[in-house]
Amino acid sequence: MGDIGIRERLVGQVTILDTDGQIRIGLRFGGSSVTLSKAVNSLLEKGANRILLNLDGAGTISASGMGEIVATYVAIKKAGGQFKLFNLRPLVRELMMATKLLSIFDVYDNESHAVDSFTHDGISSGPEHALLDMHADT
Repeated sequence: MGDIGIRERLVGQVTILDTDGQIRIGLRFGGSSVTLSKAVNSLLEKGANRILLNLDGAGTISASGMGEIVATYVAIKKAGGQFKLFNLRPLVRELMMATKLLSIFDVYDNESHAVDSFTHDGISSGPEHALLDMHADT
């Protein structure tokens, strides 16, 4: 599979990351792409900590891709931010349910609901915070 990464977009104060099947974020320069973790680290350094991951381009996710999404979630939470997912394709949703990861993330069916959720949610709300707090010392 070639580098199909798309782009980073800003909607209000929410950064949307569109991914390809390899969970990479495409750069507009030379068609290259970077990993999700590198893209998120760059955003966090700039102070952008409201991040949505659009998984529409990912028909499936490998175990390492799932691990990268979880690591990204933890990094954003530690930085005081919010990380949410939207546009999960059926197989990705099934994989997340089977691995119990679906209960950790805030997941939305479409972009507008996902973006709106940032204005309705406080940083300390949501089921994922209890899980993160339980594992904060690990």
